[in-house]
Amino acid sequence: MDFNIPQDIKDYLAVLDAFIEAEIKPLEEEDDNIRLFDHRREWARTDFENGGLPRPEWEELLREAKRRADKAGHFRFALPSEYGGQDGSNLAMAIIREHFARKGLGLHNDLQNEHSIVANYPQILMLRDFARPEQKHLIHDALDGKFIATFGLTEPEHGSDATHMDTTAKRETRDGVDGWLINGEKMWTTGMHVATHMMCFARTSGDDGDARGISCLLVPSDAPGVKIEEYLWTFNMPTDHPRVSLKDVWVPESALFGPPDGGLALAQHFVHENRIRQAASSTGAALYCIDESVEYARARTPFGKALAVNQAIQFPLVELASEAEMLRLLIFKTAWEMDQMTKPEVAEKLSDKVSMCNYRANRLCCDAADRAMQVHGGIGYSRHKPFEHIYRHHRRYRITEGSEEIQMRKVAGHLFGFMGRGKKS
Repeated sequence: MDFNIPQDIKDYLAVLDAFIEAEIKPLEEEDDNIRLFDHRREWARTDFENGGLPRPEWEELLREAKRRADKAGHFRFALPSEYGGQDGSNLAMAIIREHFARKGLGLHNDLQNEHSIVANYPQILMLRDFARPEQKHLIHDALDGKFIATFGLTEPEHGSDATHMDTTAKRETRDGVDGWLINGEKMWTTGMHVATHMMCFARTSGDDGDARGISCLLVPSDAPGVKIEEYLWTFNMPTDHPRVSLKDVWVPESALFGPPDGGLALAQHFVHENRIRQAASSTGAALYCIDESVEYARARTPFGKALAVNQAIQFPLVELASEAEMLRLLIFKTAWEMDQMTKPEVAEKLSDKVSMCNYRANRLCCDAADRAMQVHGGIGYSRHKPFEHIYRHHRRYRITEGSEEIQMRKVAGHLFGFMGRGKKS
């Protein structure tokens, strides 16, 4: 077995680092843009008088970084070559995400809003695999920024369990055109303030609890009856996560996206890729916290000796470093195995390993950020160090993309033979 990072990926990391130094770092530092990353970051990013939304200048800076990355050929790395990508593998994406996060905060990779100069882009692949022929133009519209879709799955009364959603879509014909009448509410519809559409999941048939009977409809964000009720302020601001109501919203039959009554397949389409990349990011951020803590402990000399000589400082960091090393190897191994399988095979054979990586890495990052604050003392607790920001962001990951309880249930299902490759009849 070869545990070395493939040379082509190593070489690409060097290319990305050079691009960051040449294009992204100067952009980060000009016109006091550094205020968006130093101790002023939450204030500089957030329009507190406008619902807590991201400030326009913050979002424009992110767009400019993406434009530069796209021009250089990096932004679409994970996409197929037919869409201007480099057919980036799951292994490569995991390594890149860890590498970026280990650098710390910066314009190259700010995960508060899933920004990176190497994009994830799951919606492009959803459009490729589920769009009907007359909808295929949406792929290029999305790449050009003309089609921006938010994800309308979670509801106020239903989080992880989408099968009991209250939002309904009933068939209704208007002016001779077949369509759907939608009623319901959605939560955490991230990016709705700039979205052109919502991918709205609604029950179209069946009973509560049925996986079948849920469809996805492309609802224009400005359609009559669509209303942003409030922006949900979060642990890490700014927020672009609203609660949205849909009251008697009508869309034509052409708005149906993906298989009728089989919409949950869309929601699950990219879940394993998202989870393994999130795990890699969390591990990279954890390693950043560990690295910074070790360096500080070696340099700080209270009572005439380095903090690093104290076992009370050493041992917690040893435990974190040990878990990080084991996790990063499991993450890379699992990502590599994903590259050898089809999506159905990944769901059958690797879903539990992906969940292990995800929930343990997210928890590790929170523990490492907390420990970094403790090692650094007062300055670690302040916003003059990034640890509180890292903690607040990665604490979210223990809930999103499947809560850690959902992930553990997945592992248990495989372990005890209720699902997956070892399922008992």
